[in-house]
Amino acid sequence: MRTATLGPAQRAESLASMAERELDVLVVGAGVVGAGTALDAATRGLSTGLVEARDWASGTSSRSSKLIHGGLRYLEMLDFALVREALKERGLLLERLAPHLVKPVPFLYPLQHKGWERLYAGSGVAMYDAMSMARGHGRGLPTHRHLTRSHALRVAPCLKKDALVGALQYYDAQMDDARYVATLVRTAVAYGAKAANRARVTGFLREGERVVGAMVRDVEGGGEYEIRAKQVVNATGVWTDDTQAMVGERGQFHVRASKGIHLVVPRDRIHSTTGLILRTEKSVLFVIPWGRHWIVGTTDTDWDLDKAHPAASSADIDYLLEHVNSVLAVPLTRDDVQGVYAGLRPLLAGESDATSKLSREHTVAHPVPGLVVVAGGKYTTYRVMAKDAVDAAVHGLDMRVAECVTEDVPLLGAEGYQALWNARARIAARTGLHVVRVEHLLNRYGTMAEELLALIAEDPSLGEPLPAADDYLRAEIVYAASHEGARHLDDVLTRRTRISFETFDRGTRSARDAAGLMAQVLGWDKDQFEREVQHYEKRVEAERESQRQPDDLTADAARLGAPDIVPL
Repeated sequence: MRTATLGPAQRAESLASMAERELDVLVVGAGVVGAGTALDAATRGLSTGLVEARDWASGTSSRSSKLIHGGLRYLEMLDFALVREALKERGLLLERLAPHLVKPVPFLYPLQHKGWERLYAGSGVAMYDAMSMARGHGRGLPTHRHLTRSHALRVAPCLKKDALVGALQYYDAQMDDARYVATLVRTAVAYGAKAANRARVTGFLREGERVVGAMVRDVEGGGEYEIRAKQVVNATGVWTDDTQAMVGERGQFHVRASKGIHLVVPRDRIHSTTGLILRTEKSVLFVIPWGRHWIVGTTDTDWDLDKAHPAASSADIDYLLEHVNSVLAVPLTRDDVQGVYAGLRPLLAGESDATSKLSREHTVAHPVPGLVVVAGGKYTTYRVMAKDAVDAAVHGLDMRVAECVTEDVPLLGAEGYQALWNARARIAARTGLHVVRVEHLLNRYGTMAEELLALIAEDPSLGEPLPAADDYLRAEIVYAASHEGARHLDDVLTRRTRISFETFDRGTRSARDAAGLMAQVLGWDKDQFEREVQHYEKRVEAERESQRQPDDLTADAARLGAPDIVPL
């Protein structure tokens, strides 16, 4: 089984190694596009480095709607090329690249007008299915079906009877976005890339006009590294313009941030066996199954405040509740909301004043010799963006380089996953874990679940659930710090697990136990342990306070009340 370990020792070795000799490609930014770019470059045989200022997926890539989809609404915009491309990628992820992480999810689209709407929407969904099948990557999902009103209400009893005259049901896919990126980074490392988080680019190295590397500061240890590379790829998402400014060159395009917020509510608050997709006056609203929860989202509004910590205001929350309650027989209230998270979409600016109409397509540019910029796009098509970015970088390399192979490179944990899934009852009997726990591990780690089971065999207490967060085992906290690059409590409660929005206390009751488990791996002393817990509690309180504020400006000010943590 191929694997990779991203513990403290590996991080230190990676930084030192990147500074020792010139790389072929240095990727700046470890969201899904940057991580995918590092994997693409490494699997072409290029010496590759990846640096991230904060944590893997700490920006946009951990705060999405968690969907892998073709973009059904882009058909309405007649953007057939984007939909076709995304459907191919959806199929690859479901069937070949990450079947352990990407799962089918059904959606119900309520029809509100007799006759014409069923014909109009039905033909669109039929085209969606047909385009998927035509690419040969649609076999993993059932095709759509038409439902009468009574049938739709049996499938989704939560709906008001007068909210629909019938419905369509179709399938897309979903994943845990932050977990996906962490797995992507580990896969790149397994193929030879060097990766370090909490490593911030402070400037670019130049020789004349050419960019020849970057100055990188170790945010944890305080050291400065001069990392030289034949080609540098800027994959910093909503920070693209800021990163470009370090080169002192005007960008060929600009990236505009659009804020999307999501609410998380318990599964029993919405009685349905399927997700929902609803039209709003600006975009669409999803109600997405998420384990023992539902995710309700999203908004689409311009954002020009703090990019690191976009804040959800009271007005944002009211907007989502108002729209979802328009079709629910039993309305949701503020008290039903377990968690709230906000993210920023990196949209290519200049095409429309309304962010919902800005391009979801991506652009790759070579603004100065030695520097490639990739921006825009959507999560589902990250692999195509990564391929295009590396293709552009290859043009600047004075060597023959292999073509992209990531279409045939499964992520860590994918190979042999189905066989382990079929043997889950035997694994449960062998380990003493309940079969539901084994299924949970397989769907989060694939075949790498064996590494967690080994930790539990060595210390059976790690097979116990984390207090106040029963869905997760104590072993997962240890593994996040030892194998997945988690450096802080926030990394584990917010991204390696999703405890920060899956519990009403938002992880504060689990914080001390989780920090204690991490301390053993990361060597924290008592002072650092306390700083981690207190910082997390302050972050949660700052987020709660921001969500009580009436607008973006006041919400942003409240959220910035909790600064980022840096070890002393």
